[in-house]
Amino acid sequence: MAAPAATGVAASATGPAATADAPGTSGPGTGAGPLGGGPRGWLVLLVAAGSAVAVLLLALRTGGALAAAIPGLPDPGPVTTWALPAVRLLADGLGTLTVGFAVTAAFLLPGDGTSVSAHGWLLLRRAGLAAAGWAVASLTLLVLTVSDLLGAPLDRLGAVSVVSFGVDITQGRSLLVQAGLAAVVAVAARVGVSRRTAAVAAGLALVGLLPPALTGHAAGAGNHQIAVSSLALHVLAAALWAGGLAALLTVRRSRHLPGAAGRYSRLALACFVAVTVSGLANAAVRLGAVDQLWQSRYGWLVLGKLAALVLLGLLGAAHRTRALPGLAAGRRNAFACLAAGELVVFAATIGLAVALSRSPAPVPEPVDADPVTEVLGFPMPAAPTAAHLLGQPLPELFLLTVTVVGIGGYLAGVRRLRRGGHHWPVARTASWLGGLLVLAAATGLGFARYAYVLFSAHMAQHMVLSMLVPILLVGGAPVTLALRALRRPTEPGVRGAREWLLRALHSRPARLLTHPLVALGSYTTGLFGLYFSDLLGTLMRSHLGHLAMLGHFVASGYLLFWVLIGTDPGRPRLPHPVLVLIHLASMMAHGFFGLALMQTTTVIAPDWYLGVHPDWAASPLEDQRLGAGIAWAFGEIPAAVVMILLVRQWIRADRREQRRLDRAADRAEATGAEDDLARYNAFLAAAAREPGRN
Repeated sequence: MAAPAATGVAASATGPAATADAPGTSGPGTGAGPLGGGPRGWLVLLVAAGSAVAVLLLALRTGGALAAAIPGLPDPGPVTTWALPAVRLLADGLGTLTVGFAVTAAFLLPGDGTSVSAHGWLLLRRAGLAAAGWAVASLTLLVLTVSDLLGAPLDRLGAVSVVSFGVDITQGRSLLVQAGLAAVVAVAARVGVSRRTAAVAAGLALVGLLPPALTGHAAGAGNHQIAVSSLALHVLAAALWAGGLAALLTVRRSRHLPGAAGRYSRLALACFVAVTVSGLANAAVRLGAVDQLWQSRYGWLVLGKLAALVLLGLLGAAHRTRALPGLAAGRRNAFACLAAGELVVFAATIGLAVALSRSPAPVPEPVDADPVTEVLGFPMPAAPTAAHLLGQPLPELFLLTVTVVGIGGYLAGVRRLRRGGHHWPVARTASWLGGLLVLAAATGLGFARYAYVLFSAHMAQHMVLSMLVPILLVGGAPVTLALRALRRPTEPGVRGAREWLLRALHSRPARLLTHPLVALGSYTTGLFGLYFSDLLGTLMRSHLGHLAMLGHFVASGYLLFWVLIGTDPGRPRLPHPVLVLIHLASMMAHGFFGLALMQTTTVIAPDWYLGVHPDWAASPLEDQRLGAGIAWAFGEIPAAVVMILLVRQWIRADRREQRRLDRAADRAEATGAEDDLARYNAFLAAAAREPGRN
């Protein structure tokens, strides 16, 4: 579990942040320690750092990560052995602090118009310092990782080995990407004062946490669909949870603390659930059996993390029942003491998490591993049957989380509207739920296994995700529901989810993405650019790439059908004849793609499909022709449905316009004034009377 390791991120703030923000207290920038409050902040920092280091050392020894090197094998030396986990601890802690500071400045604290508040400015500056340290730690970690993998002491490493590892090896590239993102966040947080900049910095910091998680300890595990996704979700949720708490301690003298703490409490509860579920899923993959919890050293460390999670949950409950009411009543000391104690537990937990990443799991890597299982993360599926296609689930936790959160949030919005006496169409609810359930089925049932090894199954999955799922989701009108159901913040200067959604809808990126030509281009690029280049094989070899590909299918389809038949607010609607032409263009592109695929005489992505092709299936080229037929035929029914909906909307728009003209004519007749229709008829009559006209 990622938690804020205590690091030297002290920054005395000057400038805008020096404005007093709470009556009777010094401004946020006057002699504040790393967590605010002068000596008390330094004391919390030292205690947290001490707990993190102590738990790290104890857990490394308990988990067997410090076992003596086997004689005859390369040994990186004591410097690398001890420095690698220490720098990992530092990098995780700084990354968590960066996320917490930026998220709190952008979303939890009130702003000053388009700019962040005084304490938000302070948090952004400290986020910049933490991000700079994070970038340096990631680069240092790159060098130490090369030393550890090659078994060579640091003084024997050459620059060529380090550069080659960073450029050619996935794990090295992930650290370089992390360092680059951290450097961008450091610059953005130091030069920007707007809430938009803070939001962008927070988003980049969250993305920066992911590369090592998606390519590191869990990526080589069996069933890496669960192992990698669960670890990534675990890291994101824990960073938001722990980093947000550290940020609140930094601004605990602000008069806005009670409101910010209340908003953080709701975020922390969601993070607690996400950390628990993802942690249990990842532990199940790494342990292999329940009895390994007490029969293996790795299991002992997992039990330690579970105990820490329970303790953090109890502390969170104490926050909700005692600290938050105390803050509302003006008692800040109880919150500060409880938050400082929770922060120390978080720091100890990150030390435990780093030790887990260095400890051997009970599930050993097989000596004679099946190469297909190594690549796929699961054994080759048997010949497809109805039971195999619908059973043998292969859950993808990212998309499963999207499904669960999407269904829960939508139903909660509908319930809020109905409790307020407002109607919401049942058809829209059914459309949204159907789209998410189809998404989960197409990516999580046994059919998803065959999409990895058969081009035809992959193409069927592509068509479902890019056409059927987006049409159903667009029919649910989720943006309209959100704008009607989300409540406005009661505290002045706070941007809630509704305000951020409105700004996103009217932002330049949104206007660009929803431009009809851009939406059409994105959709067609997913067809031709993916299959008539080497991109498909590259994406299939990486779990992150495969996940990004599935996400593009859904997102590009959603944008196109939102432009065509969507009822949600956003870009002004085009005239219906133009929309019909755009839809015809998409149908022609889809049909041409299917025909071009049918005429292909070479195997697409041969480096992937030839290596994982099952023995019971037809030849790869025959299976590819079947996939081309699916691509050509599948789009007919959804395209016809969209055309019917377009024509129906066109007819309804004409009827509304006619009713408007009739009402205007009635008003004009009642008042004796001319309306637009009468003036137009008079113009036609005058034109007909002109000489030379028939």
